[in-house]
Amino acid sequence: MSPPAATFQELGSVTAALPMKATGGDNGTIKANGVDKTIAEMEGNWDDFKFQPIRESQVSRAMTRRYFQDLDTYAESDIVIVGAGSCGLSAAYMLGKTRPDLKIALIESGVAPGGGAWLGGQLFSAMVMRKPADAFLRELSVPYEDEGTHVVVKHAALFTSTLLSKVLSFPNIKLFNATAVEDLITRPLPSSPTSNNNPPTSLRIAGVVTNWTLVTRHHDDQSCMDPNTINAPLTISTTGHDGPSGAFSVNRLVGMQVLDRLKGMQGLDMNSAEDAIVRGTREVVPGLIVGGMELSEVDGANRMGPTFGAMVLSGVRAAEVAVGIWEGRKGGF
Repeated sequence: MSPPAATFQELGSVTAALPMKATGGDNGTIKANGVDKTIAEMEGNWDDFKFQPIRESQVSRAMTRRYFQDLDTYAESDIVIVGAGSCGLSAAYMLGKTRPDLKIALIESGVAPGGGAWLGGQLFSAMVMRKPADAFLRELSVPYEDEGTHVVVKHAALFTSTLLSKVLSFPNIKLFNATAVEDLITRPLPSSPTSNNNPPTSLRIAGVVTNWTLVTRHHDDQSCMDPNTINAPLTISTTGHDGPSGAFSVNRLVGMQVLDRLKGMQGLDMNSAEDAIVRGTREVVPGLIVGGMELSEVDGANRMGPTFGAMVLSGVRAAEVAVGIWEGRKGGF
């Protein structure tokens, strides 16, 4: 005997048979059969309240169809951003705004993007940014208090949620959260051919190797679970300073003997640290731009602590560097 689910119509037929089809309306309304229903109309009328009828498979298909389409679309991206903290999100915002023609894949190992930018220092709420990073807050229309040399956002979550919402609204950017980068895709540069016995002495980064974060964390206690890939001629890595998942890309470069070593992040000095990170944001090896605190591990820059201006402006500069490289190497990756 067939399972009960086999007796039901497919999704298209079920949808067609529904008495009302809900679509998005303006100003927080729900449109049903062409009639807008507002929140005000629902208030006070809860006794007979009903949602639109649905079959559980419709929910599953609505999610999976879009996600697998995204995987297909972004398997070949123009730019991959690794790490959706304040630096990576700022880079994504600038690229989404200035280059809507480029496909941007944003990879974040955590479920919640934002990195450490949901709170200030030591779990305090307020976010401090030294001037002139306040220009980015005005760009986003995030309110702040001006205290002369610096500004204060009343809650870091206000900044992070605003930035995240704007990034996600760009049609050319896809966020893959709960997704870890396990490795970098490499190609030998034309000037340094490889042999079967010798690794390349010079290479470029050509994308990233990905997996579900939960899978990545369980490689040691499960059988082989091979990854997936995203090809891209440019990768921006903003995975933060060394830690459980920090400084991933630059540590991998050392492992591949592309970099001799990392100089390591130095002690906290806000005044030197923030300037150094913004100034140093650059393409470290062909195809890989490094920004934010990950860069401090490469250059031996100081730690900056609970001030976020360098993170956002490093992201702005990383996007600028990426666009410059893209324009200069058209057809030459």
